[in-house]
Amino acid sequence: MKPSIRRQRGIGVLSLLIGGGMLFFVSLLGMKVAPDVLGYFTVLKNVKATAHDPGNSGANVSQIRSAYRTRTQVEGGSSVTAEDLEITKEGNEIVISFAYSTKIPLFANVSLMIDFEGSSK
Repeated sequence: MKPSIRRQRGIGVLSLLIGGGMLFFVSLLGMKVAPDVLGYFTVLKNVKATAHDPGNSGANVSQIRSAYRTRTQVEGGSSVTAEDLEITKEGNEIVISFAYSTKIPLFANVSLMIDFEGSSK
């Protein structure tokens, strides 16, 4: 009797190369995009904190811009300057909104354009 020879199973070299390439591309994209996304969340946090600050309830637009400038010097988030903010008042509540675009170079002549926008509301 011949012993039965089992066929080996596993991942092939081509599948390994394709999977590795996809993993590399996703990792590259994540490393390039993450700083801008984190910067957006920092700006959003600063805008919300400035709008909800009790000291700014009766402030005018220039005082609110100054408060935002001070907060960004401490917290960071230089993507949006105080002059880029749109400040309105709805009832008794201050609403601060912003919008900006960023272009992230990926490789060669390929870039990723992301539009960020946010509001304190």
